[in-house]
Amino acid sequence: MSGVAALLAELDGIAVETDRALVRQKSRDFFWYSPVLKRQLNAVAGEAVVMPKTEAEVARVLAAAFRHRVPVTPRGAGTGNYGQAMPIRGGIVLDLSALDRILWAKPGVVRTEAGAKLIDIDAHTRAAVGGELRFHPSTRRTATIGGFIAGGSSGIGSCTWGILREPGNILGLRLLTMEETPRVIELRGPDIQKANHAYGTNGVITEVEMPLAPAWEWIDLVAAFPTLMDAARFGDAFTRQDGIPKKLVSIIAAGVPQAHFKALDGKIPEGRAVALLMVAEPFLEHALPFITAHGGELVHREPTEAAEVPLYEHSWNHTTLQVLKTDKTVTYLQTLFPPPQHLAKVAEMEARFGDEVPMHLEFVKFGGKVTCFGLQLVRFTTEERLAEIIAIHEQAGCPIFNPHAYTLEEGGMKKVDHVQLAFKREADPLGLLNPGKMLAWENPDWRPTQSVHLYETA
Repeated sequence: MSGVAALLAELDGIAVETDRALVRQKSRDFFWYSPVLKRQLNAVAGEAVVMPKTEAEVARVLAAAFRHRVPVTPRGAGTGNYGQAMPIRGGIVLDLSALDRILWAKPGVVRTEAGAKLIDIDAHTRAAVGGELRFHPSTRRTATIGGFIAGGSSGIGSCTWGILREPGNILGLRLLTMEETPRVIELRGPDIQKANHAYGTNGVITEVEMPLAPAWEWIDLVAAFPTLMDAARFGDAFTRQDGIPKKLVSIIAAGVPQAHFKALDGKIPEGRAVALLMVAEPFLEHALPFITAHGGELVHREPTEAAEVPLYEHSWNHTTLQVLKTDKTVTYLQTLFPPPQHLAKVAEMEARFGDEVPMHLEFVKFGGKVTCFGLQLVRFTTEERLAEIIAIHEQAGCPIFNPHAYTLEEGGMKKVDHVQLAFKREADPLGLLNPGKMLAWENPDWRPTQSVHLYETA
């Protein structure tokens, strides 16, 4: 009997799936955004999917997997883009989406199980305490909170609140270790970084405690600008208007929205770059004149919750998804344009690449500074040219968080996170959790070619 078969035999009462097609489906995320990852990971699949409904059942699964030395890859909804939740060493996929209870909410704080959907959390907290999550990915309608923390880093709301790694943006994580007898560990304060954005490699998150922001009525606004840099300068200035509550400041080069944003068909003038904005309704009388004063023209206005396709589903990673619906040859980058020279770097890269790398910027707070991340589109030709484009950005001082790599170190901050590595030694001594995703565990001598130091970018 194989290790997986022996494991499953011990899981009476816990839902499992062994149908090959369904297991393959649950073994995949949105890795296919990248032609590199599509080549590397397309054949990846686990041997079974296990679907616990309680933390006690999760502990049973982990204990049995430890006994039988079976790799375990945790996942939520599988909306990540880099293979974070793909079982590259086989074993079982641990689907946590049934752990979906909202445990409690009070003014400013909510605690939920890891499988709770972001949209359901927001609906509950709006009704219960007049609050909502500070930020969310563009996959808000399907993503789970545990998956967002384990595999994400920023999103809609980051223009105000920064990224998940900023102190205070996660208040507590409860997780289980991968040992003979799994332990429950509560991480709080700085210890949260032990498991934040760790892809589930060093503990299985079962509960999350998050801060809440005021739940405004958000209004989607689209403003058109003569040039990309006009829009970018507006985006930078608007993000700095701390008196105007906002959740989205997304800038997209001319041609992209006109050709690919079907929900906005006919609304965006040809040849114009756009700013996609989410602004709190009571503050529109300040936001709209600010757009006009910067040479923008308002071309679309709609309440976010009333939209069939909310504006946030045209931003962040969804921008690439909208384009891929009609152009399968496109891929993308993830770039930091370091402050305070970020606008100059954007102009330099736009001039260098033109329409080969159409510009897409997300303005954010990053270590207390306003800057922008680039999620530029790339008109893909070869892997060699893609690598050259990445190298040119990095040589110009624009670090790439490589979306064409599935490991923590290559796709993240380009350094070994020694805190997370040490915690893995403690919580997963056999290296059975999501193996293959932490380079420093596999190769202690691994060193990056370039590091990105948070809060030291100026």
